[in-house]
Amino acid sequence: MPDTPDPERTSGTLLGFDFGTRKIGVAVGQTLTGTATPLETLELVNHKPDWVRIEQLINEWQPQALVVGLPLDVDDSETDATQPALRFSRQLEGRFHLTVHLADERFTSFEARDRLGHRAKRLEDYDAVAAKLILETWFNER
Repeated sequence: MPDTPDPERTSGTLLGFDFGTRKIGVAVGQTLTGTATPLETLELVNHKPDWVRIEQLINEWQPQALVVGLPLDVDDSETDATQPALRFSRQLEGRFHLTVHLADERFTSFEARDRLGHRAKRLEDYDAVAAKLILETWFNER
């Protein structure tokens, strides 16, 4: 298998995911500018990620890597959402053979609600914005 480009050293596209037990927010980001844009929110299908739509997004955007938000508590301990998010990240890596990075997602949902306020057309808008914030967190940590 060819070497995967290191997104920290090259410019390219990444997809970010805010994994939840009912919905998954998705955003796209550019390593060159360190910016991200919310894309959409996916509903789970039979309590599982919408793998068909995720594959479509990966084919459309051709990311060099993926970033998944890692839910942690304020004291760095795991939350009830930590293990499901880790499982999702492993599934992404196994299915699509892309490097999956984890980014601290503490407070991203709160910040997304704060940023959108009453402007959110639907509750789902928050999840895609949270995915954007997860990507931006990952960029800023580099």
